[in-house]
Amino acid sequence: MATPGFRPTHVVPAHGTPAWQSPDPARPTVPLDPLLPVQLIERRGDWGHVLCANGWSAWVDGRHLVAVPQDPPTPDAAPARTADPRPQLVRAEQNLARYRAALEDLAAGGLDGESFRDRTRGLRIGVVVEGEHVWLYDTEHGRWVYADGLRLTTFATDEAPRAATGNRDHTATQVVTPDGP
Repeated sequence: MATPGFRPTHVVPAHGTPAWQSPDPARPTVPLDPLLPVQLIERRGDWGHVLCANGWSAWVDGRHLVAVPQDPPTPDAAPARTADPRPQLVRAEQNLARYRAALEDLAAGGLDGESFRDRTRGLRIGVVVEGEHVWLYDTEHGRWVYADGLRLTTFATDEAPRAATGNRDHTATQVVTPDGP
């Protein structure tokens, strides 16, 4: 049962996600269930402090959270632009052309399997287009980004979360009620 007044901003990825008592890899706690609705309440670098629909809170790798669509902007609001997806599309096209050329050489008999593997080793391409939405793999930063035509945001990343810096006292995982912790 969701906490009264709870409004999710994200859901946990389909495979679930590890969780920590504080933004410290040495303080793991119970992993969060797949597709659990959460509300992102704080960010510290790659870490995200989430309030779960069931009242629990934990720290997670915030880059892996899946954003829940928010209400559309009002008609008089100017569109917000945080990054341009076009350079990512150019890199994806270039990598696809490299793969296609290697595949054509393999099919024509100009490459054997070993040479094809060598020529395509390390090549990564990722593009998913669904209407105005696009997911692109950013090879330079090892991450998937999502664009809706207005914004480009990190969707998921290949890296593990990094420890937070500074000497802050962190609250352990706790049950949160409408009246507070």
